[in-house]
Amino acid sequence: MADRPLLVTSDPDLLDELLRLCAAAGTEAQVAHDVASARLSWSRPPFVVVGRDLADAVAVARLPRRPGVVLAGLGQDEGIWDVAKDIGADTAVPLPHAQSWLVNRLGETTDAADGEGFVIAVIGGRGGAGATTLATVLALKGVDLGLRCLLIDADPLGGGIDLALGCEGCVGLRWPDLTAAGGRVSGAALLDALPNVHGLSVLSAGRGDALTVPAPAMRSVTAAAARMSDLVVIDLPRHVDDAAEEALAAATVTLMVVPAEVRAVAAAGRVAVAVGLTARDVRVVVRGPAPAGLSASVVADTLGLPLAGWLPAEPRLDETFERGQPPGRSAKSPAATMCRELLTDLAVVPGRVA
Repeated sequence: MADRPLLVTSDPDLLDELLRLCAAAGTEAQVAHDVASARLSWSRPPFVVVGRDLADAVAVARLPRRPGVVLAGLGQDEGIWDVAKDIGADTAVPLPHAQSWLVNRLGETTDAADGEGFVIAVIGGRGGAGATTLATVLALKGVDLGLRCLLIDADPLGGGIDLALGCEGCVGLRWPDLTAAGGRVSGAALLDALPNVHGLSVLSAGRGDALTVPAPAMRSVTAAAARMSDLVVIDLPRHVDDAAEEALAAATVTLMVVPAEVRAVAAAGRVAVAVGLTARDVRVVVRGPAPAGLSASVVADTLGLPLAGWLPAEPRLDETFERGQPPGRSAKSPAATMCRELLTDLAVVPGRVA
């Protein structure tokens, strides 16, 4: 009960409206029909909605001041703001005018107990660098390590990360189904609606005409994913558009994949500048082979970025993709070994990765 919002009201019309909004937010509430009942659980719930009908009684009872209290009433009431101050509420919520705000706030209580997940953005330093492979194997290795993982395809022109996983026929939502998301998205509802393969939740591009992901949708989806997942991996396009900027801003760390080739390093330098304008922690993953013997440390030093790791060439990678099989599933996979070490080095969900 402690993780459920508390509704304090004896007004049947207001209670019906509040319960309807709780349902819209995907959460259940506990109800106190009087102040005596409210006092018993006042301090424990993450969020409390006090009805206008009981606000005066709450003020007289001098319940302990606490954060996360709002005052709600039906219709216009010019005095509601003053009453909110009397009971120590954060704000007043006139309904139905502020119902969208209240749904968002109620929904946060559903996901809040799970905290914030570790978000890794992956971007190629040049075309064909191997960013999708790294993102896919990182997410799958996270699942193998017992983490709740979500893989997000942020490149609508990349062909669809569901193809890399062999799950293009899986039932579930794709980006075109979510592009109208501008406000808060329930993390629990999002995970329930997405395709799941090998224990991994996947949000991929569609096969239609949508060539961009709206920035508000990326912001909402990324925030919801982080609330409900231990690890979120985002496969980014090389062109840093508005949606990519939202993903970079949300990322705990950004990995730029750069082949160990002189021309690739030159191209990656330009990408690094664009990424660095938004990302807070950018590191380089150098992918082999190195035809001219270019070392990972030289690549990292040239780009002026910390070295996150060396990604050896993955045997028969093209053949694996053609068969619709996810990369990194072999026990001898160099990518899988590297990703396990990388997740350990990054301390993703401390105590969970060993």
